[in-house]
Amino acid sequence: MTQWTSAVGASQLARQLSSQQPRPAGPGARKPPAYRALADGVRLLVLEGRVPVAARLPAERELAVALSVSRTTVAAAYEALRSEGFLESRRGAGSWTAVPAGNPLPARGLEPLPPESLGSMIDLGCAALPAPEPWLTRSIQGALEELPPYAHTHGDYPAGIPALRRMLAERYTDRGIPTMPEQIMVTTGAMGAMDAICHLFAGRGERVAVESPSYANILQLMREAGARLVPVAMEEGLGGWDLPRWRQVLRDAAPRLAYVVADFHNPTGALADDDQRRRLVDAARSAGTVLVVDETMSELHLDGGREMPRPVCAFDPAGSTVLTVGSASKAFWAGMRIGWVRASPEVIRSLVAARAYADLGTPVLEQLGVNWLLRTGGWEQAVAVRRTQARENRDALVTAVRRELPDWEFAVPDGGLTLWVRTGGLSGSRIAEVGERVGVRVPSGPRFGVDGAFEGFVRLPFTVGGPVADEAAARLAAAARLVKTGATTGTEAPRTFVA
Repeated sequence: MTQWTSAVGASQLARQLSSQQPRPAGPGARKPPAYRALADGVRLLVLEGRVPVAARLPAERELAVALSVSRTTVAAAYEALRSEGFLESRRGAGSWTAVPAGNPLPARGLEPLPPESLGSMIDLGCAALPAPEPWLTRSIQGALEELPPYAHTHGDYPAGIPALRRMLAERYTDRGIPTMPEQIMVTTGAMGAMDAICHLFAGRGERVAVESPSYANILQLMREAGARLVPVAMEEGLGGWDLPRWRQVLRDAAPRLAYVVADFHNPTGALADDDQRRRLVDAARSAGTVLVVDETMSELHLDGGREMPRPVCAFDPAGSTVLTVGSASKAFWAGMRIGWVRASPEVIRSLVAARAYADLGTPVLEQLGVNWLLRTGGWEQAVAVRRTQARENRDALVTAVRRELPDWEFAVPDGGLTLWVRTGGLSGSRIAEVGERVGVRVPSGPRFGVDGAFEGFVRLPFTVGGPVADEAAARLAAAARLVKTGATTGTEAPRTFVA
């Protein structure tokens, strides 16, 4: 790492350090020196992603005043962090956080497990549920009935078929955000939407601000596009966005683009409230940053009685600052590769022109299927079933993990498809590695961070329930025991488990 991309203030760092829960010491253990405790605290904040990698730390004197310790203590802590590879410094530029050379950095997204492997492996890798029937079959049948007029054309609709663009625009209008079809582009899933947006707004070397943690596949897409990711740490638990940090990053790093998940954030499950949404849009507008809002989880509110906040684009109805990305993949089925972008007509025209050199357009039959669902009410019925499945799976998984792994910590979200779990001081990467040997596939925390953050976390999706959730938690507990004892070789093969 050659330079810092964000900064952490002295008072902010002091608050984060004071919020840490000290690890219980063993019998007869000595209290570490003050400098060692400070260095360990900063190292843990980096590994958990609460302080981003490449964040400039306060000057020694500033931090000493904020912590009410001597400057010598801070200097010794910084020196310890430098020697361990967690801090880099340059005269005149200050000191910024890093990860040690040779540490495995997140370099891949999340790949689905091949279906033929599901007999012996419980797959907690992808946050996706099986197709809701009979609505999938009915939607394809309805699409086939409506296909003949389109079959007499060339079949290329770079912005999407007009009927689906109109339907999506009407749905935004019904939610209180007047929208024209010219403000909609249909894409091949949300990933297709993000790919088009990144190519238009975030060329190689451009800074992109992202939540920390964030969705692994989007982070990987941006890396491969050559973007320089600037992480912005989330609040603890389900607190959501830290607005002072966002304002600071938008002001200091001046990113061209920012990517956020406002509705049941992936992976934490946090839900941003109306005030957070309004303030982030205002901050992005002031900084000249294009704010991309991922709405793919927005319909998966699992607990009754909750009034959902207004869409983020409600605070920028013209779509000049906020680009909204939606998809059928999470709310309906991942195999239905239909996504969309809502933005200003000018932005949509630019996106359509840019995609002409990529995929030309999205399959017509699948667009007709989604349009049939939205037009007939099948969408609402299918999503209601999806909510019930996800809620039952969530409750079963939470109960099983609390029983089998009582020292793992998490907050239970009201919606979405994911549980973000702190693994009791164990390495999430090691748990993921050993988990595959005992028959459970789980993504480690670093996949959802930037440059090695979140080593002490794993993500668990609400994709299994009942006896499968019990067995998944038991296998995770077995993996955790092996990691804790260091016995990570020669583990027994997983038994076949049929749901």
